[in-house]
Amino acid sequence: MERFIMCILFFVIINAVALMQFTAAQTVHVVGDDLGWTVPQNGATAYSNWAASKRFLIGDILVFNFTTNEHDVLQVPRASFDECSDDNPIGNMLINGPANVTLNSTGEQYYICTIGRHCELGQRLAITVSATSSSPLPAPSPTTPTTPSPTSNDCTPAPTSGPTAGSIPAPNATPNSSSSSSVRATLLLSMFPIFMSLVF
Repeated sequence: MERFIMCILFFVIINAVALMQFTAAQTVHVVGDDLGWTVPQNGATAYSNWAASKRFLIGDILVFNFTTNEHDVLQVPRASFDECSDDNPIGNMLINGPANVTLNSTGEQYYICTIGRHCELGQRLAITVSATSSSPLPAPSPTTPTTPSPTSNDCTPAPTSGPTAGSIPAPNATPNSSSSSSVRATLLLSMFPIFMSLVF
């Protein structure tokens, strides 16, 4: 009887660990949803409004959906974001679309497009990344109202012939799943028969 109770207890622990791992899985966020990563018609408010309704956590993935050679993505510090400058980049510029960025640190993060005047016309994103899902939704980051009137030829919004939110290639992890969680759960479940053979 004692062995039976030990087996049940072990099985409950394995299931609890697997459940905890799957509930802490990452989310895939398609930046701008159907708009994608482009020069928005209504300026910087498009991306700030989009981000205000999202919760970004460590491990989440941002998908910047754009056509290669028409846009790019560069993470920059706040000062460069405010000035739409590619000075002091954080990491490498992403030039092939769609581009995936895994969020691996907490705090404010800033992304811009460096092509032409795209950033000045609103193609920039400010987000706040939290460590846990129990954190409240962050207040929307203020955007500097520097949207000039589109008078030059280099700031025309890119055509929407590129990939759409529904047709992007899936990143390495699907929404609400985690490959590392799956590995851990599989490992724990594979240990169950070994434990059973030792007990009986």
